[in-house]
Amino acid sequence: MTKTPRTKSAVELLGVRAQPKNARDRLLNHAIDLCYTRGFNAVGLDQIIAAAGVTKTTFYKHFAGKDELLIEAITLRHEWEGKAWARAVKRLAGEDPRAQLLGLFDVLDLWFNGPEFGGCLFLNAAGEFPNPSDPVHQVAAKHKRATREWFRGLAKRAGVADAGTFADLYTTLVEGTLVMRHVHGRDDAAKLTRPMVERLLEQFGSPG
Repeated sequence: MTKTPRTKSAVELLGVRAQPKNARDRLLNHAIDLCYTRGFNAVGLDQIIAAAGVTKTTFYKHFAGKDELLIEAITLRHEWEGKAWARAVKRLAGEDPRAQLLGLFDVLDLWFNGPEFGGCLFLNAAGEFPNPSDPVHQVAAKHKRATREWFRGLAKRAGVADAGTFADLYTTLVEGTLVMRHVHGRDDAAKLTRPMVERLLEQFGSPG
């Protein structure tokens, strides 16, 4: 009897961060972990320093203050997450760009239904620092713009007409799906949206 292959979890697909090598790395990792689970403004600098097991003197050798730590931590997360999602989608959907545009929602579904889900860190950061001129807001927005460009590149490779407009609409579906899961508590949000992506691909000339 042939066994059905076990579905990988979001963590297995996305991977985990590299282990911190020094005090600076520990500060960055703990800043992201604490702020993701508790909120950027709710977590104090003393909590991050204590979690990292360093002194204030050590902290100020590396960062001017909490804002600088957050900017570098979010930037590091942006670099890691961009690669991790691209890798996860490819592992689940293969090399075909159209399949990857659909497969992203399959990865979202796994993430939404796993214990590690706590919302989108970049949406959380942009929301807690709403001023567009705030450096923390800007680094979070940079990630979102880069993600939209990834979608545009996939659409172009999939042969859709007007990849830019497609990327705008696809991004709207992705962000709306995140809100449906995080705010409305719908753990089926990605399954709900996936057929809409199929219709969007057909509308833009990529029927499969």
